[in-house]
Amino acid sequence: MDRIPEPEIMDDEQQAVAYAQADFSSSNQAFVDGLVDAYSPGLRTVLDIGCGPGDIPIRLARAEPFAHVTAVDASDVMVALAEKAVAQAGLTGQIHCVLGRIPGLPFRGTRFDAIISKDLLHHLADPMVFWEEAKRLGQAGTGLYVMDLFRPESPEAARQIVESVSGSEPEVLRRDFYNSLLAAFTPDEVRHQLRRAGLDLEVEVVSERHMRIMGLLQSR
Repeated sequence: MDRIPEPEIMDDEQQAVAYAQADFSSSNQAFVDGLVDAYSPGLRTVLDIGCGPGDIPIRLARAEPFAHVTAVDASDVMVALAEKAVAQAGLTGQIHCVLGRIPGLPFRGTRFDAIISKDLLHHLADPMVFWEEAKRLGQAGTGLYVMDLFRPESPEAARQIVESVSGSEPEVLRRDFYNSLLAAFTPDEVRHQLRRAGLDLEVEVVSERHMRIMGLLQSR
């Protein structure tokens, strides 16, 4: 099945609110647990690209009380939701929410211990902008930790995943999930992207719908 791209930015308020209210606790907590297992205790400065409504930065800040997270999203609606969630969690001292879009984030010279992202890659028309931005903003030893959907073999398989995972969710969310599965890359496509970017990272399928990409940046 060929990839069917979807819009890069979730700037529809109804769609963004539905996403923020959905229960992604299981996969988000698994993401944070894996990140902490891989890179703690070195997580002091973390850049989250495509932070959405802020659930992952909040979970990470609670797991790593000395971490400072810069949480970036290209949607002003999502940044507003993230700022509200961070304030309600009492974590404004640890998490800084920023409206920004790749490429060209204004953090050159900042030393990040880790650059992370979950469920952003499939939104990008050109995924290379993410990998090149990670190289630009990272340094030797910076950990990259990315989780994203991977594309099923057929639209029918995508519908089955939606029904099994989100059958009781609102229609706007179920439609968005289906479109995201069709827009996702395969693990082999991501490996090709990494070769083009000159990145030596591990790509591993970790669930029936998610793959994980991780490793350390090397010296340039």
